[in-house]
Formats: sequence, C-alpha cells, structure tokens
Amino acid sequence: MPRPVNGGARRPAGGTADDLRRNNLATLLTLVHRGGGLSRAELTRRTGLNRSTVGVCLAELVGLGLVVEGRPAASPGKGRPSAVITPSSSTVAVTVNPEVDAITVGLVSLGGQVIERWRIETAADLTAKKVVARSAAAINGLLTGRTLDVVGIGVAVPGQVRLSDGHVRDATHLRWQEEPLAAELGSATGLPVKAANAALLGMFGEVAFGAGRGVDDLVYLIGGASGIGGGVVSGGEVITGVSGYAGELGHTFVRTGGLACHCGATGCLEAEVTQQALLDAVALPAHQAERLDEALAAAGEDPEVLALVRHDLDLLGIAVRNAVNVFNPAMVVLGGFLASLYRNRPAGTDLGQDAIRADREALTVTTAELGPDQLLIGTAELAFADLLADPAADRAALRPAT
Repeated sequence: MPRPVNGGARRPAGGTADDLRRNNLATLLTLVHRGGGLSRAELTRRTGLNRSTVGVCLAELVGLGLVVEGRPAASPGKGRPSAVITPSSSTVAVTVNPEVDAITVGLVSLGGQVIERWRIETAADLTAKKVVARSAAAINGLLTGRTLDVVGIGVAVPGQVRLSDGHVRDATHLRWQEEPLAAELGSATGLPVKAANAALLGMFGEVAFGAGRGVDDLVYLIGGASGIGGGVVSGGEVITGVSGYAGELGHTFVRTGGLACHCGATGCLEAEVTQQALLDAVALPAHQAERLDEALAAAGEDPEVLALVRHDLDLLGIAVRNAVNVFNPAMVVLGGFLASLYRNRPAGTDLGQDAIRADREALTVTTAELGPDQLLIGTAELAFADLLADPAADRAALRPAT
C-alpha cells in the first residue's frame, strides 16, 4: 500500500543520476496526478527543483504519455504565463469491488477521474471464482473499443487481505477464506492485479483527493452492504499492521450482550449498525442505497426512523470515542451509509464529545467528499502505485485496450 502524499515534498534522492531522475519524475507525476492542472511555475515551487530540471522531467513524462502540457494559464502578474500540466486521461486503472449484493467494476484515469462504472447484481452465494469470471467479462466489455493504456487492476475486498500478494485471508460476509483472488484475476485478464481491504482503499481515496487531503492524522470509517470498515493515517503514513490487516474499526465493541457478528464475537459496531436496517426503515432497495441521504431527510420526524438514527449514532459515537482516544487524530471522516447517518443527525449530536478533552480539542468530524466514487478512486490508487513510484519503468507493462 503506498504512502499518502499530502504535501508534494521532494522525495529522497537515490545515489545515482538515474536514481535522482526517477525520483524527480515520480515527484512530479504524483503532484500532477493529485493536484490536477498545475503550472510549471507551481511545480517548480512545490518541488524545489530548478526550472530546467522540471522542464526536462516534464518533457519525459509527456513523451511517456503520462501528462499533457496545455495552454499557458493567464497570469495576473508580469512575465510570460506558465504552461498548465494535466494528467493523461488515457492512462487508466480498472477497479473491482465485490460486495454481498453486487460487484462494481470501474475505470479510473490518472487524476482520479471516474470514467465509467458498472454495477453487476449478484446472488447471495458469491464465490471468489464467480467474482473472477464475472469481473473478467465486465473488464473485457469496459475496455473493448477504447484507446487506453491500462496500468492494472485494483480490487477492494470487504475483508482481510494480505497486501504482499492480494490473497484474501477472510471475507466473512462473503464466506470466503484463503482465496488467491489477485492471482486468479490476473490469470483471467492478463493484467497485473493488486488487492486490499475495501475500507483502507476508500480512506486512501479520501486522503489523496477528498476530505483527508493535507491531513496527516485521521481516522476513517465507512459503512456499506458488507458491514463497516475503517483505516487510520498517523504522521502521514497509512497504518497497515504487519500484514495489512489493521484498521478493523467495524469490530469495535459497542454493546454488551449484543448481536452476533460474522467475525464470531458479539456487540461489534458492524453487527449493531447496518445499512440494511436503515434501507428497510425508509423502504429503499439495496441498489438504491446511494439515495439513503434524501430518504432519511424525507422521513423527517418519523418516530421509528428517528429512533433508529439515534440508536445508530449512539453506537457509532462509542467507536469514534475509542478511536479518538487511541489515535488522537485531527479528523474523523465518515463514508458510505455512516455519512448519511451523520448528515441526518439530530441537532446537538457530537460524535467526539465523549472523547478525552485533550484528544478532542483539535478534532473535526466530517463526511467523505468523494461520495460513491471514494472506493473506485481509492482502489485505482492501489493500481497506480507502481507507476507513481517509478514512471520511467518499462512502459511495455501498460496494456493497450483494444
């Protein structure tokens, strides 16, 4: 899992001229990717490199087809306007997100722009082999007829995934254990595949392009059809744990004598607070979950809906309090149906109010900015990681879509 790049500071240089060149290319491409249209002058200022070096590196990135140099931006001051550099829209990553009710397959370009997404409805018995077969067919359909350079596939799994090889250890909602998902999808598509925990990837999207941009210490919680997950950034680094399983905030204990959880424990946040219960309360089908915000707002003061919202927020508040006390973040970001809950909270609700006073003094609780795109964009970041780390690597690794 790559480290979030919030500041755009120059990366440590290697020991040779080629190492230095590659580091400079990586720094510039990452800045353009995360920053959208940036002028040469702005890139020079942010990197601390001289104008000549920036010019040479940008020419190489243009030659590699990774950035585009557009018309100079209008300048309010004196001197010649500086050209604007934008990420190439033809360099893309494919994303796959299996859930208990559907597989979402997407196409995301450099710059975090979602080109297209397909939702494939599924039955309850969604095996890993079925995900591979249906995803491979959808990917072929997405790419056919497009002129694109495909860096690879990122897979967001609602479960514990070994980051080193994308092997799914446990995805309890899907009833998976020890599934070599990344390897099998790679064999089926001929593309490089990486996989990670879905919540971790949703967080990475928000750190790179959304509410967490520029925030070095945050806690992220997201709720979806397959439960609640989370992640933590501390000191600008994603906390992954020894094998990539850190951040299971959905399994925070919130209720004594509570409901049985898929993990085997009782009283976990994700067992007590569910998307399905909220959808049922406002009579929304699963495929319309993105309308939960408006449905909760429309329910207004309906006593049953209001009671469920208060119940869920009380338990979510316990999880937030524990996370704030443990990690002392500057921000808590809520995504998925948890964002809908928070945006429809009763007046006076403060999820951080029970945390230790010193821990909550600098705390902001907010909702994800990327909405339904956060998982696609964050999962694409996983697929783009190697390219961003070394743009000068063999471009033959990119597969042209046909």
